[in-house]
Amino acid sequence: MQRTYSRRRFRPRYFRISIVLVGAILISTVAWSYGTALTAPGSSSLGVKTVEWIRGHGGASIVRYAENFWYSHNKPPVGGKPPAGAIAKVTKSTTTTIAKGPAHLPPPKSLVPFVSPSIAGEGVWQPQGRLIGGVAGLYTTTIRPSTVYTSLVAGVAWMDPNLLSFTLFAGAAEPGHGPWTYMAPFSTTEEQSLVAAFNAGFRMQDAKGGWYSEGRQVYPLVNGAASFVIYKNGTANVVQWGRDQTLTSDVASVRQNLSLIVDNGKVNPAVYSNNFLIWGATVGNAVLVWRSGVGVTANGAIIYAAGAGLSTANLANILIRAGAVRAMEMDINSTWTNFFYFNPSTNNGLALPSNGSRLVYNMLRPPARYFEGTARDFIAAFARPTDANGHVIPQTSSSTTSSVPAG
Repeated sequence: MQRTYSRRRFRPRYFRISIVLVGAILISTVAWSYGTALTAPGSSSLGVKTVEWIRGHGGASIVRYAENFWYSHNKPPVGGKPPAGAIAKVTKSTTTTIAKGPAHLPPPKSLVPFVSPSIAGEGVWQPQGRLIGGVAGLYTTTIRPSTVYTSLVAGVAWMDPNLLSFTLFAGAAEPGHGPWTYMAPFSTTEEQSLVAAFNAGFRMQDAKGGWYSEGRQVYPLVNGAASFVIYKNGTANVVQWGRDQTLTSDVASVRQNLSLIVDNGKVNPAVYSNNFLIWGATVGNAVLVWRSGVGVTANGAIIYAAGAGLSTANLANILIRAGAVRAMEMDINSTWTNFFYFNPSTNNGLALPSNGSRLVYNMLRPPARYFEGTARDFIAAFARPTDANGHVIPQTSSSTTSSVPAG
């Protein structure tokens, strides 16, 4: 007997309902993801959080193209002078020889300006922040970085790791994977010795490197990557990972970002490459934009530099001018480049937003940034504690200093 099979009748109504349900699920998922991004910790604007969400959900190339187009068609004006007060006036002693106090590096010598004639105070270092045994561990200056765009101003900070202890703070999103011991906002104990705080590198998906702290390698460290290394004694270095440093037992934290832009005291030729495999899915290396970087001098001082309208080569040359023998680019764009230093009214006072200052007059974010939750990681410098004789007390762990420094 031959069997017959009846064909199931196609029912458009059920098909349409299925499509609607699938669409609703997708929309709900996207809405939840976007909503989570908008409510993430930090004071970033709606626009910034939206761009970050797009960048993190497959839109990095779109954002990169849009930013490249915008900055390429909105270059700084040629010539001109910075506004009054943009070059910091010399208001404090800039003595270059200090005989007393704890062991420390000799204070930095004034920078030779790029632009001639120079403006009063340009390239002249000024001590900032609380003193450690009567000695400043932080000096800052401002300088015009370009002979073409002469209205632009960059800031440079010089930090002595003999007097300052460095700590890598995790952000809620970068690197994520919390909780972490060190995250914003600062605690009262940290405010007692805080001297300065500054941005770290790109989002990890763009950094071409890893992130290590508190014994956790949440993003694998990459050989050849430029690396800001903090040791368990609080000192820091800028290295090429695998060549200059490996994950030895004395390493407390490693923040990698792209490749070295300065090596052996010279600009890395790769700086002039337009290869996004080198520089990450962000604006090109030649685009003039807010940039920041950090380097190390031959005698171990840590240098930070940042400013508007910089190419990667401009940034490298500023760091070299300040004495860097190795240096790396950190974060870019006005939203993410910031360096704050704090001058409490008394040497033992708390570092607070009210006594904080920007390194460069037109940095976008206020000194309050790291006194509230933040999505991005950052680095803070703390005054090392001293004993009754003004000698620095050795640090043997990666913790921040908790004793109020003697001044």
